[in-house]
Order: sequence, then structure tokens, then C-alpha cells
Amino acid sequence: MSIWNQKSKILVTCAKGIPPYLRTEIQAAGLPVVEEIDAAVETEGALTDAMSLNLTVRTGQRVLFLLQSFRAENAEDLYGRLSRMPWEEWLHEDGYVAVTSVVNNPSIRDSRFANLKCKDAIVDRMQKACGRRPDSGPERDKAVIHLHWRGDRASIYFDTSGESLSKRNYRKIPLLAPVQESLAAALIMAARWDGTGSFINPMCGSGTLAIEAALIALYKAPGLLRTNFGFMHIKGFPLSHWQDLRKQVRESTRKAFTGKIIATDVSREAVDAARQNARTAGVESHIDFGVYGYEKTPIPEGGGIIMLNPPYGERMGDVKRLGETYHGIGDFFKFKGRGYRGYIFTGNLDLAKQVGLRTMRRIPFYNGEIECRLLEYDLYEGSHKAKKEKEDPGSHVP
Repeated sequence: MSIWNQKSKILVTCAKGIPPYLRTEIQAAGLPVVEEIDAAVETEGALTDAMSLNLTVRTGQRVLFLLQSFRAENAEDLYGRLSRMPWEEWLHEDGYVAVTSVVNNPSIRDSRFANLKCKDAIVDRMQKACGRRPDSGPERDKAVIHLHWRGDRASIYFDTSGESLSKRNYRKIPLLAPVQESLAAALIMAARWDGTGSFINPMCGSGTLAIEAALIALYKAPGLLRTNFGFMHIKGFPLSHWQDLRKQVRESTRKAFTGKIIATDVSREAVDAARQNARTAGVESHIDFGVYGYEKTPIPEGGGIIMLNPPYGERMGDVKRLGETYHGIGDFFKFKGRGYRGYIFTGNLDLAKQVGLRTMRRIPFYNGEIECRLLEYDLYEGSHKAKKEKEDPGSHVP
């Protein structure tokens, strides 16, 4: 039976804080959610389902297809179990294979040793079965095998993504400290953007938030921008099925949406980079770019979302100077953002206090190892008191 016809567990990894949004995407794809953990969601299906997830998932990083789980006390146990697996049925003997791992086993001091034992078991098996062995190395642009080994339990997967799904292939000019594409998509999903109203992105940097907002509004699958995935290097890869799947997803893309996306930055270099990245992503015509400081960004009538990702002093910027910036963002929200929902994504909650507005939600995310929050502000028309009196005319009575 071909591996392409077998069902197995599929683990879709992501950054911490993202599983609730990834769970929604997996369910929307018609697949079950078996388990949700800190940095992954487990589902089940065939390799063709893994192909579909690679094409459509916005918030995931890797789609791992489980081959086997087994008990392994040490490196020799691992080698023995792996060398009994039919790698010659799955991998091309004239191809290339990379091995990655997450290892927490008392007999292993360096995960690179586990990678080496895993690679040796695979290529030794193929040498015996085929008379030759595939090349191997660190590059993830061909077949990728992933080992998860904790205690005496080892699980071996095909990494069907290869390169991380965050690498959409449109960000040719990243600039400094960009937000990962998958994290940007999760932030936009958390803000409930659906293509109606306006999406305003001052301090746009390389344009990731605005571009992901456009992709979401257009229902444009992020995987359409990539030409290479790990599953393409597994024996029996069904090219015609993949082409049909891509065609189906392309046909479901909208040509336009009713809302408006505005992306601005005080740096012309940043705006030029964002425009070029949007052009590569195929969404340039759906975003209005401008060279403005955040406080001068044009805000159309009709409401929507304003989202900023200001520096927070971890990698760039002076914290004292940034305090003035955060205070200015608060004023910008108060005086120009009425009728909108405002969002600030930051890893510095002390700086966020300088905004001077009450948060409606504080949603946890991680930017790499940095614990962050997406702060939501309801920028209602007029003062809180006026709003309260409008909702309850008797609320002002002593």
C-alpha cells in the first residue's frame, strides 16, 4: 500500500499563542482536531491532506506527517528501529535528505548526534536496498525527516513543508525586525479582519501586516506563492492531484473586497520595500501606500481596524524615546481613530502603559522567544461617559 493512501497523525506546528487560530484553520479545512498543545495542533489524514494544509494554512509553521512512534532508550535503539523502516519505498535513492530533531533523552548530549544516527540509519538502509544512498545535509529544500524524541518515546515524521510555512516567498526585502508572516496572519485573525471596513497599518515596515490582511481579505492561499515543499520529494508524489488542488484554490480567490487597506511609514525606504513585497505577493493593487509618520496617516470614515507594531526596545530603539512614541500612539487613537478598533502589538507592557487608554483585550502571543501582547482598544465615538449615557440614559443620574 502506497504511503500516499495511508492515514496517520498530522502535527501542524506553530508559535506559542497561535494554536486557537490554527485550530480554526484546520477545522475549516474539514479535518478533525485531535489535540491542541502549546505550539502545535494535531489532526489526522493522508499525505494529500498534508499537501492541502501546506497550501492553505496561514498560521502554521510546519506540517509533520507521522511515520512511526516507538520506544528507544538510546542511540543504538533509535538506529535499529529506523533501519527497519522501508525508506527505499519513500525516498529517492538519487535524491537528498535532511534530518531535523527535537531531543530530550538522557543518553544524548547533543541533538546533532541524534540527527546523525537518524541519517545513518536511513542512508544505510537505502544503500542495502538500492545499491546507493541519497545525499544528505542541512538544507531543507528536498526531503526532510523530523525526529521528536522525549524520554524513551521517539516519533519520526515527514516534514512535508520543508522550509517553514512562514516563508511565503514574497518578502524579498525584510528590513529590520520584521514580524513573521504566520504571526502576522494570527494577529489579523485575532483582530477579526474579514475584508470589510478599513485596515490601517501605520509603521508598516516591510509591509507584512498589510500584505497578510490583503491575502486574508482575498481568500488567497499563502502557499500559492511557493513552488517547493517537502512532500514533493516523497516517492509517488501525485503531481496531477497537486495541480488540481492549486487550481481549485486559485479559483476560490476573490478579485476584490469591499474594505480598504492603507499602509504607511515615515521611511520611504520601508514603503518602497513594502510596495515591492506586496507586488511579489500579487496584492499591490489592493493596498494604498504612503510616506507618513503614524500620526499623519489618513483614516477614512466608516470604521475598521488600526494596527501598529511599534518597536519595543528588545532589538531596536531607545526605551525612553519609545515611551513618547507610545504616548503619541494613544493620542493618535483618541483623536483620529474614533469608530475604529485600535491594536498595538508589543513585547513591552511597561511601554504600553504610556498609551493612556484602557485595553479591551490583551491577547498573548510570542514573537520568537519574546512574550508579547496584542492590545485591543475600542476607539468609540466621543468619551466613555458619553457612550455609556447613550447606551443607558439613566446611567448619569446620581
